Amino acid sequence: MRFTAILCALLLTVALASAEVEQRPTTPTQQLVQDVTLTQKVIGTWYDGTTRKNYTQYDVIIQNNMNRNIKNIVIDTDATFKLRQPASANLWNMVMLSNGDLVLPSVQPSINAHASYTFGFILEGTPATPAHLAIKAIIYE
Repeated sequence: MRFTAILCALLLTVALASAEVEQRPTTPTQQLVQDVTLTQKVIGTWYDGTTRKNYTQYDVIIQNNMNRNIKNIVIDTDATFKLRQPASANLWNMVMLSNGDLVLPSVQPSINAHASYTFGFILEGTPATPAHLAIKAIIYE
């Protein structure tokens, strides 16, 4: 797991050095929000009697509305992103870096122009407590 995190961090560093990066402001303008959007969708929720916790499964759709391909995207998470344990089994189609940011996995080299990409996860909690996700940076091809 540690090796994977280090490898992902190195790959992201190389990508940042060789690609055009658009940093997202803390309060994005409407135009920036329309360029690339994140949409969370509740897939299901349940109570686990063994752990005595509620869990909710989400899909997140990254929609690229640009005329350019996205080489990678950095999605910021916070304390609301409380993955069901073990965390590695409850996040798919994205990689979580050691700082909590989410990036595309190496098997997904890009998100084409006007295409979407879906990733998912299972959080502790109910749909009333969704994760706060924000686009931190976009790396274009």
